[in-house]
Amino acid sequence: MAVTGKPAVLGGTALFAEGLPLTRVRVPEREELARRLDTILTGGQLTDGSTVRELEEAAAAHLEVPYVVAVSNCTSGLMLALQAMGVNGSVAMPGFTFSATAHAAHWAGAVPVFAEVDPDTLTLDPADAAKLLAESGASALMATHVYGTPCRVEELAQVADDAGVPLLYDAAHALGSRRAGTPIGGFGAAEVFSLSPTKVVVAGEGGLIATRDEGLAQACRLGRGYGNPGDYDCVFPGLNARMSELHAALALVSLRGLPERVRTRTDLVATFATAIRDVPGVRLPVLAEGDVSTWKDLTLVIDPEPFGLDVPTLARALKAEGIDSRRYFHPPVHRQKAYAHLPARSLPVTDDIADRVLTLPLWSHMETATVDTVAEAVIRLHEHAAEVRAAG
Repeated sequence: MAVTGKPAVLGGTALFAEGLPLTRVRVPEREELARRLDTILTGGQLTDGSTVRELEEAAAAHLEVPYVVAVSNCTSGLMLALQAMGVNGSVAMPGFTFSATAHAAHWAGAVPVFAEVDPDTLTLDPADAAKLLAESGASALMATHVYGTPCRVEELAQVADDAGVPLLYDAAHALGSRRAGTPIGGFGAAEVFSLSPTKVVVAGEGGLIATRDEGLAQACRLGRGYGNPGDYDCVFPGLNARMSELHAALALVSLRGLPERVRTRTDLVATFATAIRDVPGVRLPVLAEGDVSTWKDLTLVIDPEPFGLDVPTLARALKAEGIDSRRYFHPPVHRQKAYAHLPARSLPVTDDIADRVLTLPLWSHMETATVDTVAEAVIRLHEHAAEVRAAG
């Protein structure tokens, strides 16, 4: 790619004068969605109806698992799964994850304790997870498929088995990801997905608990309705975590196009990776051969010295080009104010990665030319790095 012109931060013309947001949602098959919504509204049953059950069945078929429980969001799903597994005490998890992973453990009555991530994949490091379980005596292990990159599920299963604790996955980003051909969704005791507006399948707001454990599925199904079996004599303190029929209708329509969207996102990321392959100091998370990522996020890992700019400076310069960005996940959870009261554990790899990641715009209907232009921005900022630094 021939890159010409000054970056906008140095007085050049912005590549996206009208702005390029981090994500854009396109509602598919709007006619079918309108028909479904009209049927729901005409029937007058907005929760606990046939549309939610249809979504659960469709998702179970897609994920190749026997049970899926639809819930109001991924966080409530994680809380219910932890409760159903009888988790108490502490829960071991990566420090590099979205805050909701730790929040779910807290609200389920547990204490999050944090482990390192693999610096290549950015997912939970099995060796450090094993060390943390031994140190902390945690009662469960929770891992995150970060940005849609599958965890090293086989090693984590062995770690959990050796420690005698259940394994739960925060799969918020990973509906459509595969590990060596097997859909993410059937690993561990349960995997919990998000259907919020930034995800590859959307419900507006919503989540899915996938499991092979019938008892766990039944407990989560009961728990999403306050723990009420139907006679108002609640058997345990559950939540109001039901998914509405309206949200389920959108999710069903969105789920249908998932394989195509994952292929599109894979192609777009490959285009970007090819464009920047000769730029020093910038890379993407490593995806194991045979794995499929949803690429829920297009996240760069920046090495400031060879690239020429640190992440805050790069983000400011991209903003001048009209390109939105986010620092997912900075600060990492173990450095956030909400968990400052917990005993500190040294996580140098996590701290280093969190300081060097930057997420750029990506959506399933993005045009290849847009990806090329975003790559052009990264390239020319590297080429003008000294001037950008000098300009402050």
